[in-house]
Amino acid sequence: MSSFEILLSLVAAALAATISAILIQATRPMLLRVALAKPNARSSHKVPTPQGGGIAVTAATLLAGGIVIVMAGSPNLTIPITVFAATLFIALVGFVDDVRPLPVAPRLLLQAAAVAVVVFAAPSDLKIVQACPLWLERGLLLIAGLWFVNLVNFMDGLDLMTASEAVPIAAAVALLGSFGHVPPAATLVAAALGGALLGFVPFNRPVAKIFLGDVGSLPIGLLLGWCLLELAWHQQFAAALLLPLYYLADATVTLLRRMARREAFWAAHRSHFYQRATDNGFSVWRVVGEVFALNLVLALLAIVSVAVNSLAADIGLLAAGGVAVATLLRRFSRPRGA
Repeated sequence: MSSFEILLSLVAAALAATISAILIQATRPMLLRVALAKPNARSSHKVPTPQGGGIAVTAATLLAGGIVIVMAGSPNLTIPITVFAATLFIALVGFVDDVRPLPVAPRLLLQAAAVAVVVFAAPSDLKIVQACPLWLERGLLLIAGLWFVNLVNFMDGLDLMTASEAVPIAAAVALLGSFGHVPPAATLVAAALGGALLGFVPFNRPVAKIFLGDVGSLPIGLLLGWCLLELAWHQQFAAALLLPLYYLADATVTLLRRMARREAFWAAHRSHFYQRATDNGFSVWRVVGEVFALNLVLALLAIVSVAVNSLAADIGLLAAGGVAVATLLRRFSRPRGA
């Protein structure tokens, strides 16, 4: 572990938090005019609220990450241009969708293009399963990446929800990167993303003054997915699975249940466990607080998995994480106090 690397991560986080807060204050008046989210039967807010805070979060992440990477002055540390370009592209797709909703098929194709750039531009020697043909693994990663980007978007339906999920993941990735388990560029971008979301938190705490919007949730999903993929490519698959386990479980179980009921699973709804929790008497603060606490536990399990580096330990830690997630989902699905 290098103290210099830790310092760079802290600088990236602090710089991103500052830029994010300044940009949110600067853009909110404009977003009030062009990107106002009005309440409906499926939403969790009761008054019209501007969406598009993700413009600030995305810009702050890329700016701070890029600046600190350049500041480092290392020939082995360069700005991941392909990832940054894909992030800007998917953010643009999200912004258009925020202002004027896009049809499902074009939206998914554009998102898939951004994910494909990140997945297929990676060096061919990066593989999770060495015995698997490269074309098959990358194809499966494209599908998984598209799902991950969308599930982050689906789960962004409550004040502070994305921050309570993404900040612990970003912090854990940055910490593991300081120990050499994640490449330096991904480490600094993760730190910047966590900082940018912390800069967003004061404006998104209940009752939120601004939402991320698709312009925020989509690029956040892409950047988190890339960081987790880098972790998996460096043979830390259990950790890469543990960190986002709550989002994966809530979104995937909800999707399968809606498909089993032959519902229009692509349409907006209030079936996620965290949404059902608010309907069951949990306050917003209670929901996001419990999700945040769970994610701290999952982050700790992921770090232990990397430290122990044992298949048996990975299986046990994944089982423990699964039990913790299932317990919270069960609590959310029942009336409070039941």
